[in-house]
Amino acid sequence: MRKMLNTLYVTTQGAYLNKEGETVVVNIERETRLRLPIHTLSSIVCFGQVTCSPFLLGHCAENGVAVSFMTGYGRFLARVQGPVAGNVLLRRQQYRQADDLAASARLARMFVLGKILNCRTVMARAMRDHGGKVNADGIDKTLQVFSRVSRGLVNETALDNIRGIEGQAANDYFGHFNDLIVAQKADFVFAGRNRRPPLDRVNCLLSFLYSLLYHDARSALETVGLDPAVGFLHRDRPGRLSLALDLMEEFRPVLADRLALSLINLGQARKKGFRVLESGAVVMDDETRKTLLTEYQKRKQVEIEHPFLKEKLPLGMLMFAQAQLLSRYLRGDLDEYPPYLWR
Repeated sequence: MRKMLNTLYVTTQGAYLNKEGETVVVNIERETRLRLPIHTLSSIVCFGQVTCSPFLLGHCAENGVAVSFMTGYGRFLARVQGPVAGNVLLRRQQYRQADDLAASARLARMFVLGKILNCRTVMARAMRDHGGKVNADGIDKTLQVFSRVSRGLVNETALDNIRGIEGQAANDYFGHFNDLIVAQKADFVFAGRNRRPPLDRVNCLLSFLYSLLYHDARSALETVGLDPAVGFLHRDRPGRLSLALDLMEEFRPVLADRLALSLINLGQARKKGFRVLESGAVVMDDETRKTLLTEYQKRKQVEIEHPFLKEKLPLGMLMFAQAQLLSRYLRGDLDEYPPYLWR
């Protein structure tokens, strides 16, 4: 199993990154603030007005460290990386299966199954942890629906039907998301999912976390040699990494939704950490963004036992593990792709 390495998130505006020997140096106002050996990093993510020297970009490409550039609000802009890794035969098999609607449906239903069951676990844990503070009756009914839908999904063969099931399950899940917020309820109200731009504080947190997941999913897929642009549940669209979106589905509840709820319920995200732009978009301030990134990194370090692999690994390695399992399925080494099911 690949070693868990750090992602360096740079959010300080005006920061400049350069190479010194085998280290990455972060300079702010011409003062060195951080030095990290290149071999300890898996990627670098720069937010807003952050620049890198050409020599550092080349050094990162040579060492397999991808450098991504985002807006200050987390929208992806560009990515610099070295040569594409992987076996061309694996990608050719990926393309063949993506062109076959029946084969695509077989994979799509497993991505959706993982998502629905992990959403179910998020809701069940909220009921267990918060008892009378949540709408127990409504949530319990949805949990029963999710159990029934999951059993039926295993035998579904039509891709459009699978998408319909995923869409309805997402509506049901987000229909109860506001119930899962048990603190600061007046300041963090969730009336439904919105994005591009997010129009409330909860959606602002979710959108930013989903951007981080998107980055991690792409890295995991490229590492094992898969093409992140060619998906099965999400079909081809220019400029969209459809397979990265597929892989994200089972991790949204585990790594993003659960963390957003924790930040709100534990008071780590506060009303004063957000502002509304003239366009109506809600954005977080630097301090809130740093808190979110710190907690995201901490969450990725938590060790769990993978239910299929039966080995312990950090949460941050889960996408890489699932990307490996996906590649094994496409090669014919596994009869089915096993989604990650959170316990």
